[in-house]
Amino acid sequence: QVQLVESGGGLVQAGDSLRLSCAASGRTAMGWFRQAPGKEREFIAGISWAGGTRYYKDSVKGRFIISRDNANNTVYLQLNSLKPEDTAVYYCAARDNGGNFYNQYEYTYWGQGTQVTVSS
Repeated sequence: QVQLVESGGGLVQAGDSLRLSCAASGRTAMGWFRQAPGKEREFIAGISWAGGTRYYKDSVKGRFIISRDNANNTVYLQLNSLKPEDTAVYYCAARDNGGNFYNQYEYTYWGQGTQVTVSS
């Protein structure tokens, strides 16, 4: 079983940046998702076990960056140029290395989430 703990959320203004962290109890391929009030959870970014392959939702390409520190089993999501529509609870999730990173149902373990609120 893999335990995941997210941190780094907060209240920021439009245009600001945040870095979310996800500390894992083991090394796995990972993804970040978010869920805004009244909306379905959506894929944001994914990274392979070794970190060599990354996946992004089209609308965040160029603004968000996923990375990992394998020495510390931590995955990061750098959020830049934040917009009010980025407001959501952000979750990290662990999965097997193969398959479709965009599919939330292929993720086995989930963190508790961290709130990101962007004011205009």
